[in-house]
Amino acid sequence: METKITKTEEKTIDASGRTLGRVASEAAMHLMGKTSAKFQRHVFSGLPVKVINASKIKITAKKLQEIQHTRYSGYPGGLTIIKGKETLEKKGMKELVKLAIYQMLPDNKLRRKMMLGLKIID
Repeated sequence: METKITKTEEKTIDASGRTLGRVASEAAMHLMGKTSAKFQRHVFSGLPVKVINASKIKITAKKLQEIQHTRYSGYPGGLTIIKGKETLEKKGMKELVKLAIYQMLPDNKLRRKMMLGLKIID
């Protein structure tokens, strides 16, 4: 019992002047579908989300040093820890927003479906 998503139901979030965590939590709530009355935890009922002005997010230098992302290759000793500053320099603010939203979604089989509804625009 999956719902089909149309383009007209898309939620747009303007990120200019807002902090990373506030934008990410709002986007995650809409992607999960918790803002709708028909929310069920085991059924995908979320809305597609478009985050605009991602490069204008307020983030301090201290917070960039504190943010860490891990990547695991699957081999022993293959855990890589990447700082937020490195991610910002290499891939830009769009990647930081995407990773923050990804970590706020539930860690289950629906996470990939939820992430497909996310579009981030600078």
